[in-house]
Amino acid sequence: MQRPKSLQEILNMQKEIYLIKGLADEDYAAFNSRIAGLIEYVTETAQPKGITYTITDQAPPPMSIIPFSRQKIAAISVYKDHTNPANSFIDADGFHGAYRVTEALPVRYTKEWIDGQPTPGVCLLTLFSKKNNIDHPTFIDRWHNSHTPLSLRYHPLWNYNRNVVDEYLTTNDAAFHGIVEEQVRERRDLLNPFRFFGNPLVIIPRMIHVYLDTKSFIDYPTMETFLAKAYVVRSK
Repeated sequence: MQRPKSLQEILNMQKEIYLIKGLADEDYAAFNSRIAGLIEYVTETAQPKGITYTITDQAPPPMSIIPFSRQKIAAISVYKDHTNPANSFIDADGFHGAYRVTEALPVRYTKEWIDGQPTPGVCLLTLFSKKNNIDHPTFIDRWHNSHTPLSLRYHPLWNYNRNVVDEYLTTNDAAFHGIVEEQVRERRDLLNPFRFFGNPLVIIPRMIHVYLDTKSFIDYPTMETFLAKAYVVRSK
């Protein structure tokens, strides 16, 4: 089966991802409102060809097999036909990084809701760097050719947005090499281990398999994972 085209491929545009973290005194409602306002301003003034974002809109569960960060974060994806960075995001309080990326969608949902509405389900947002003892081609090979098929086989994903970092857009970006958004149709598909990994007969071997596979290319101490909600603000 042919791989679905990404929005970046469809638009034949550059894609940039901007990371903004919540402030210490900012609750989820205030953080989400601030990010929505920033995105509305950039959408109106810069007129990007496409813009989407994932954002932490509530605290993750206190116990989970996935090590969710308890920080607030937004990952804003901008599709455009020029190289000028979106300074409104870079200048925002809590700015964490800006990256030019190459996007791929090994599996893609069929969008049946209007722009601006929350994407159904929830998103697992993961930011990571390669292990120091492997080169970049090995990192890409293990990520794309080993881990991606494994994720699609084990997890009930209906959208897998895979982004390779090609360039840092500022000098103070967090040094990530990969940004992934894995979306499931229902919250329980991610938070219930038996739905995310499989039935009791296979869950332990699968969890071990995933752990060993990711550990072969990801620098675990610097990896960050977030329970997030996704939005498509402007699509073609």
